[in-house]
Amino acid sequence: MASFNVSGIGASAISEYAMQESKNASTIALQKKLENTSAKSTDDELWQACKGFEAYFMEQIFKEMQKSVDALKPDDQDKSTSTLVDYFKNQTLQEVCADSVDTQSNGFAQMLYENLKRNYDIPTAPEAEKTQGPEQV
Repeated sequence: MASFNVSGIGASAISEYAMQESKNASTIALQKKLENTSAKSTDDELWQACKGFEAYFMEQIFKEMQKSVDALKPDDQDKSTSTLVDYFKNQTLQEVCADSVDTQSNGFAQMLYENLKRNYDIPTAPEAEKTQGPEQV
């Protein structure tokens, strides 16, 4: 039986793989949340999906802004530690964006929510009927 030799894989390759998997995981989670939104979805589920999308959208904006700043940095950094720092920055940015959508939204989730509700005729949840839909942003 042939063995699989992994001795050539360095710490930076493993760190890069972990960072890429983290990015993929947040994208896949958002896609699954949006795929589960159907005609049987309730108001609250739709609102949560819209808030999740707004957080993801803000995260992508901040990442693109960071790229413009990183273009001015020198390239003589240690690759393995910079990858771990990037991983930490990505995790922190995801949490900050999710928290900012909950505390002070820019209205994107509300606009998306209203548009999807109108276009796909999403029913109102029984609990939400009492409170008149999602919390106003």
